[in-house]
Amino acid sequence: MIVEFSVVPLGKGESLSELVAKVADIVDRSGLPYKLTAMGTIVEGEWNEVFELIKECHSFIKRFAGRVLTTITVDDRDKAKGRIQGKVERIETILGRRLKT
Repeated sequence: MIVEFSVVPLGKGESLSELVAKVADIVDRSGLPYKLTAMGTIVEGEWNEVFELIKECHSFIKRFAGRVLTTITVDDRDKAKGRIQGKVERIETILGRRLKT
C-alpha cells in the first residue's frame, strides 16, 4: 500500500520547518520507501508498519503541541510494490515525456 500523510501541530505559528525536519528524520530512519513533498509524505509498506510509522510521527509532534491534525490518504492495491515511483513512471510513459516530480 502507499499512504500519503501529513502531521500538523496547531497553534505553533507559521513556520514549521524544524518540526517537519524531525518528522522527516523519523520517516527516513524507518527504512520504508518514501517521498517527501511540499504538502506531506508518501510512504509505502504493509499496513501495520506504515500505520506504526504514522503513529510515531503523530506522537512525536504531540509532544510539542496540545492539538495535532494528522491527515491520511490510503491507496491499498493487492500485490502492488514500488508504486511511489511506478505510478509516476506509468503516467510519463503514457505522455511520452518526463514530468517535474
